[in-house]
Amino acid sequence: MSVNTAGQTNGDTPDRPAMKLTLAKPRGFCAGVDRAVLIVERALEKFGAPVYVRHEIVHNRRVVDRLRQLGAIFVDELDDVPADRPVIFSAHGVPKAVPQAADARGLNWLDATCPLVSKVHIETERHFDNQRHILLIGHAGHPEVIGTMGQVPDGAMTLIESVSDARNLTPPEGALAYATQTTLSVSDTAEIVAALKARFPDIAEPHKDDICYATTNRQEAAQKLAAETDCLLVIGAPNSSNSQRLVEVARRAGCPRAELIGSADDIDWADLSAVAHIGLTAGASAPEEITLEVIDAFAARFNLTIEEMDGLDERVNFKLPRELRSA
Repeated sequence: MSVNTAGQTNGDTPDRPAMKLTLAKPRGFCAGVDRAVLIVERALEKFGAPVYVRHEIVHNRRVVDRLRQLGAIFVDELDDVPADRPVIFSAHGVPKAVPQAADARGLNWLDATCPLVSKVHIETERHFDNQRHILLIGHAGHPEVIGTMGQVPDGAMTLIESVSDARNLTPPEGALAYATQTTLSVSDTAEIVAALKARFPDIAEPHKDDICYATTNRQEAAQKLAAETDCLLVIGAPNSSNSQRLVEVARRAGCPRAELIGSADDIDWADLSAVAHIGLTAGASAPEEITLEVIDAFAARFNLTIEEMDGLDERVNFKLPRELRSA
């Protein structure tokens, strides 16, 4: 089913209730996810199966399962990688110790870290070299946070998760800088940054906002769509930070209901029987095929009118690692 024609309908069926479905724009895959997935695909073409991937390449089970079927093997640590096979690091980035360990074993490794995450890594190294203690705004335990904190020695960075943390921390003496996880809530992060600047007016900040363009664009679209709909469904994985933030943004925008779903199987159809206008978006690691499946599931149950909101056309592309560009 095409989703490009505004006002498209699936034809009236008397025993079905009417439903309007509006699609967010932009939604779904970002350039960093596109690049990471393509790195695995190109590595399989060049080196043959199996190719190993340390951790999930992106946070989406459908994507991971498809790559597994093509011959990718996902592992927790480098110890699980045979010496004669290539290994790929996920889009979320890894601590410096990981490629160092790969080099020590003589492994052929490829880095699928999103370039916008790599930008944050470079910034934190620069701040460390300039003898600044770094305050990292992010969520404890997220792979991106683990990777960013691993760019500098232990103790050189403090994690800030909330405004309360910003107001109550006692940093070491000396100069300070801050950086952020790329997939945070734009509004939450702004509040934390404001609290830090109120306490530490001279704190060094990023040359350019660390929250990535895709996170910002999807949150703005979700906020707008949430204000116009009775319910907003966000396609994404429970461990996807950017998808979880879309749900939060929608709820704060006043949407009566905002829910995270992995696929059409997660929708409580009986609970939607009285809803007239549904909004649908997808996190940056959710493939468009799931969006199309959800639309088909709605079309099978409702007299459906489909529209796509006005929004940004994202034209960002990131280059592949040099060794894969000719694969």
